Amino acid sequence: MANSLKNIPLKTFRDYLKWKGCKHIRTTGGHEVWSRPDLFRPIIIQTHIDPIPEFIVRQILRNLNANSDDYIEFLKS
Repeated sequence: MANSLKNIPLKTFRDYLKWKGCKHIRTTGGHEVWSRPDLFRPIIIQTHIDPIPEFIVRQILRNLNANSDDYIEFLKS
């Protein structure tokens, strides 16, 4: 995968959320709710949209106080 936030598969992004210490709380309809104790708001991802659009990935990274370099580091590990 290129060093980009475009066309991130849903499974890969779930693995990233786990790597960042997030826990899957519940799935309601087509939405998964993920959380971590230090987050102000839960992370919501739509399960019917795969790959995840770049603007949603960027929103989630902001919520996690992370950046694209952090995600790329995850891909290398």
